[in-house]
Amino acid sequence: MRIAVDAMGGDHAPDQVVLGAAQAAQEFGIDISLVGLPASVQPLLNSQPRLRLVPCTQVITMAEHPAQAVRSKPDSSISVCARLVKEGRAEGWISAGNSGAIMAAALLIQGRIRGVERPALGSVVPTQDGFAYFLDVGANVDSKPEYMVQFATMGAVYAREMLGRAQPRVALLSNGEEAGKGDERVRETARRLTGVMPGFVGNVEPKDVFAARADVVVADGFVGNVAIKMAEATADFLFRNLRDEIPKTWSGKIGGLLIRPRVRQLRARIDWREFGGAPLLGIDGVAVVAHGRSDARAIKNAIRVTRDAIESHLVGKIRAEVGRA
Repeated sequence: MRIAVDAMGGDHAPDQVVLGAAQAAQEFGIDISLVGLPASVQPLLNSQPRLRLVPCTQVITMAEHPAQAVRSKPDSSISVCARLVKEGRAEGWISAGNSGAIMAAALLIQGRIRGVERPALGSVVPTQDGFAYFLDVGANVDSKPEYMVQFATMGAVYAREMLGRAQPRVALLSNGEEAGKGDERVRETARRLTGVMPGFVGNVEPKDVFAARADVVVADGFVGNVAIKMAEATADFLFRNLRDEIPKTWSGKIGGLLIRPRVRQLRARIDWREFGGAPLLGIDGVAVVAHGRSDARAIKNAIRVTRDAIESHLVGKIRAEVGRA
């Protein structure tokens, strides 16, 4: 297996990207093509036998317009990664760079699975008894009901193949769990899914996501992006305040020492770095979007997600499911 990694993408590129790729290559036993500017990446490789530099001459920044940048910079690290997969020189690729550009490159170079209206980006979220899959978290700012029906179909395949849910429960994120709640888009999507999609359980509120009411939660991209960012920010806020407040008294310091192992376990369970990244569902090939703030651990886990998507034949199974639908 060979996976392409955008060495120039993310807030901590290329140092942390290369370090994470080296850890993944050693731990998972896979070969990795690091796509980047030779002057920036080559000195970091340290003769790693499973890491190979694929040179590029351009980099897409976070401030650039995604589609325009992909078209005007055909030799960017993002475009080269997508092309490696398209040409069969890699089986999947990841980037922590400009997420819009990742989407544009995947669409323009790899293309969509036949029958898919819009690709979707999901995120694994922790629940009280495991994990759920939440999509779309930003690939589509305006989603039509027909798109969201396909998100549900593709999300169910992801939950089955990547999370081990034999019969995934699928729900729509809404402002109430009762039938008929939600805006016109949610109500129409619910109407189309009811009685048609196996495992559809109706609407869920945000609290129900973490209460494990569903294995797949579907939202339009704007709402999903805001919701996932709010969840991440809330978790960071709580743990940061606990860290600051507990040591202010002697009793707090003693209590903090006692609960530290459990707090670390909880932190790891909800840490977005442990989930690494998420595949763009609906793209004709494996393309994984990692968080822009990814450090080496997050990059390593994003590569693990890429490996799992390849090994589970995720793209082929989505293709078959969309064809049946």
